[in-house]
Amino acid sequence: MREQPDGAALLAIAREVLLRELLPGLPEDKVYAARMIANAMGIAERQLRAGEGPAQEERGALVALLQREGELAELNRELAARIRQGAFDGNREAWSLLWDSTIQRVRESAPKALPASDRMG
Repeated sequence: MREQPDGAALLAIAREVLLRELLPGLPEDKVYAARMIANAMGIAERQLRAGEGPAQEERGALVALLQREGELAELNRELAARIRQGAFDGNREAWSLLWDSTIQRVRESAPKALPASDRMG
């Protein structure tokens, strides 16, 4: 059993300390870098909380669409190549996969950009 707080909670705590306590005391030329670090920490926290589920779902959808097995990155490259070739023009399944993947990526990188109903997986 892991101790509490877990990794995601530790990232959240560290991010809060960075933003609330350290950032105000930084020289102006270091503020942008500190905000980038805080943003990266937020993304990492959300990815840890989401676990492997989103990647497994995306891989499963790609396997179904492409009709072959493979690693997620490899399947995404093939999807991109086929899209460039026009293989999925008008394909509702491909559109749905791309939409779902986009929503998941925004959930991790910028959840406030989504309506509240789309923020949680």
